Amino acid sequence: MKKCIITAVVFLAVAACKTNPFTGKSTLNFYPNSQIFPMAFAQYDSFLTENKVITGTSDAQMITKVGQRIATAAERWLDANGYPGYLKDYKWEYNLVNDDTVNAWCMPGGKIVFYTGILPITQTETGVAVVMGHEVAHALADHGAQRMSAGMVQQIGAVAGNVAIQDPEKRNMFNQAYGLGSTVGVMLPFSRGHETEADRIGLQIMAIAGYNPDEAASLWKRMKAKAGGQAPPEFLSTHPSNDTRINNLTVWAPAAKQEAAKYGVTSFK
Repeated sequence: MKKCIITAVVFLAVAACKTNPFTGKSTLNFYPNSQIFPMAFAQYDSFLTENKVITGTSDAQMITKVGQRIATAAERWLDANGYPGYLKDYKWEYNLVNDDTVNAWCMPGGKIVFYTGILPITQTETGVAVVMGHEVAHALADHGAQRMSAGMVQQIGAVAGNVAIQDPEKRNMFNQAYGLGSTVGVMLPFSRGHETEADRIGLQIMAIAGYNPDEAASLWKRMKAKAGGQAPPEFLSTHPSNDTRINNLTVWAPAAKQEAAKYGVTSFK
C-alpha cells in the first residue's frame, strides 16, 4: 500500500507539471483550467448574490477601468513572450463589494472583487493598480490551483505515514510532527513564495498598464501603518512581512519601468 501511494504521488507530480510563463519554472498543478475555471465562476456568482455589490459609483467605475487596463497589459506581455491565447478562457469581471475588510482577490479565470475597506489604503487609481496587479498575477500564475495541488500532496503524505506506521503511539507522534513540519516547513513558505511572485509580476504588469510602480512600496507602507505592528512572525505567516514587501518592491520598481519601456510606456500615472 505504501509503495502504491508513493508511486501515485511521483506519477502525479511528473504528469502535472505546468510552466509558469512569467518565471519559466515548472510548477505543480493537478487542476486544468477546464476543471477549475467553472468551479471558480460558480463560486464567484454565488458570492455576488450573497454580498452587496456597488455599481455606478466613481469607485466602482475605477475598479473596472483599472482591471481592464491590467488585463490588457497582461495580454500584451503574454502575446509578446510566446504565450498567445493564454487568456482565451478567462472571463474578466470586476466588482466592488461593500465590506470593511481590507482586502481584494482574483479567482482563477479573472473574477475579481475589491472590498470598500481597502480603498482608504489604495487612495488613488494607481494604488488600486498595485493591488489589482498583484491579485491578477495570482490568477495568471495559477497560484490557486498550485495551492490545491500542494494540499493534496500534503494529505497523501499524511495517509502514507499512517499506513506505514503500525504502532498507535508512534503514529500519533508522526501526525503531530508531520502536521507542524509540513505546514511551517513547506506550506507556509510555499504560500509566501506565491505572494512574493505575485508582487513582482504585478509590479511589471501595472507598469506596462501605465501606472507608476514606485507607488507599490508607498502602498505597503500605508498597509504597515494600518496593521500597527499586529502581525505574526514571517515564518508563521502565509505572507511576507510588510517590511520585506516594501524592500522588495522598492528594489524591483526600476526593472518594472524598464520592462514597460519595451512596450513604449515611459510615463506613468
